[in-house]
Amino acid sequence: MPKPELLSKTASAEELTDISGTPSEKIQSLLALADIHVNGSRPWDPQIHNDELYSRVLVGGSLAFGESYMDGWWDCEALDDMFTRLLRAKLPSRLRGLAKVKLMLSAAQHQVFNFQSRARAFQVGEAHYDIGNTLYEKMLDPTMSYSCGYWAEAENLQQAQFNKLDLICRKLKLEPSMRLLDIGCGWGGLAEHAARHYGAQVTGITISREQQKLARERVAGLPVDIELIDYRDLTGRFERVVSVGMFEHVGPKNYRTYFETVAQLLKGNGLFLLHTIGEEHTTRAPDAFIHKYIFPNGKVPSREQINNASLDILRLEDWHNFGPDYDRTLMAWQQNFEHAWPTLAGDYDQVFYRMWRYYLSCCAGYFRSRKGQLWQLVFSHPTGQQEYRSLR
Repeated sequence: MPKPELLSKTASAEELTDISGTPSEKIQSLLALADIHVNGSRPWDPQIHNDELYSRVLVGGSLAFGESYMDGWWDCEALDDMFTRLLRAKLPSRLRGLAKVKLMLSAAQHQVFNFQSRARAFQVGEAHYDIGNTLYEKMLDPTMSYSCGYWAEAENLQQAQFNKLDLICRKLKLEPSMRLLDIGCGWGGLAEHAARHYGAQVTGITISREQQKLARERVAGLPVDIELIDYRDLTGRFERVVSVGMFEHVGPKNYRTYFETVAQLLKGNGLFLLHTIGEEHTTRAPDAFIHKYIFPNGKVPSREQINNASLDILRLEDWHNFGPDYDRTLMAWQQNFEHAWPTLAGDYDQVFYRMWRYYLSCCAGYFRSRKGQLWQLVFSHPTGQQEYRSLR
């Protein structure tokens, strides 16, 4: 699931020398660099309802920006377009003031503490995935896939997700009766697809009780077992291992352990497919808004981190990037969410509605601006001798 680092980088003194004036003038000058005008007439122009917003954002950075939207201090018709412009113009890195100090402290905390330890493993499940299966059933496609679809030959969300699931199975070269481990199986969409269409025997694991409950219902009658367990506690051996949209919850301090665990679980002739959001450059801390309200303890990995953590543990066979497809996926989710809101409003308040709309829109802008990538990597066990040919 998407977890963008929006305003998490601190700015250099050189980047800030041309920004001066009152809080309002500073923010408006920054926005103008991205062709965004406060109270302008275009869909991506924010409409400000509380002038205290400017000081609040200078002090609190991305967290304050998102919370002020939740509080109704500002609105924007096309949030996704606004975020795309912000990120393309690299404005987040130009924020100054106390927000810079807070970001430095946050980065230091993530350098010192392990936010994804065993003791904290189930927090994201409780905070994000356990908030109600009905919400996700309304927002997602029938496969209940909460990760990027593959739109190369798709005209709608359901086809894009089916194509993604099938692409994964084909890349893994699944055959009947193969044992497949799905690390972070969600609501069982991939497990069901692999068992139903490829005859695999699947073990899926999740850290969400709500996901486990619904996934077990969806795979009833198939050779699929859904377990509530942390990946570090797994045992057994599998011909194939897959992980879709889960690596973002692993955390840099655990990357090496993660790949070591996969290598121990994977048979010598096995294949492992990793499907994850990624960034070109390593950042030290997650976006504060996403960390607090959407994905506690999550962190998007960089290209360098994945390579270094897996080196000498697994053999890299293929690296496929289709990040722009996440923009289309997110906008389809947002359309579904908006359409279903009248039926969901009885279970969630207006603050939640604004928070969720902000989350989906900022993630869409993250991928549309090409700041975020979506990678599928295929690894083989280093003891294996078989030849691997990449598929698309």
